Amino acid sequence: MSRVARFILISLAIMAAAWIALLAVLPEASRRIGGSVAPSPGVTPQPAAGAVALGEGAVLAVPISGMRRQDIRDSWGDPRENGLREHHGADLAAPANTPVSAAAPGTVEKLWTSAAGGTTVYVRSPARNWIYYYAHLSGYAPGLHEGQSVKVGDVLGYVGDTGNAGAGNFHLHFGLTHTTPDQHWYEGVDVDPYPYLAGKPLPR
Repeated sequence: MSRVARFILISLAIMAAAWIALLAVLPEASRRIGGSVAPSPGVTPQPAAGAVALGEGAVLAVPISGMRRQDIRDSWGDPRENGLREHHGADLAAPANTPVSAAAPGTVEKLWTSAAGGTTVYVRSPARNWIYYYAHLSGYAPGLHEGQSVKVGDVLGYVGDTGNAGAGNFHLHFGLTHTTPDQHWYEGVDVDPYPYLAGKPLPR
């Protein structure tokens, strides 16, 4: 065999080996997206530990008239009462008597007055697995009643400083609670509403 023929055969063997190695790597590389590995075919992605699917498939509307999402501050976990408890909700500061509207559709389950929340509204989601809580209101919208269906943007009440808000500390306390259809309006697990008020889509 001539030197030229031997060189050609060796070159072809090297090229074939390189192609075999490349084809072995491509399937794994094709599953990497932005530095993370995409699920293999036939594998159902699982939610992160502790994650809760809201199930509404929408984005919460900002419940304060004229407020922008970027103006909302995350106050979840802030100390209250000299550190005796943590804040579970989002405080949205606004002038007194600014309209407070429904951030999501649902049914008014309870109109309630308490020492902590003052004048409050509890709205249950259509799937009955979420409670939207509006607190420290100065008053209710005219005609608002329990059992009333509301849609996004319907006025529920007005910004106030009732309950333990503190005199002159006008704001809406908005809470989000994960519950079950058979639980009461005051039962469930509180969830930080800030990411969803800031524009994160609610998982379906």
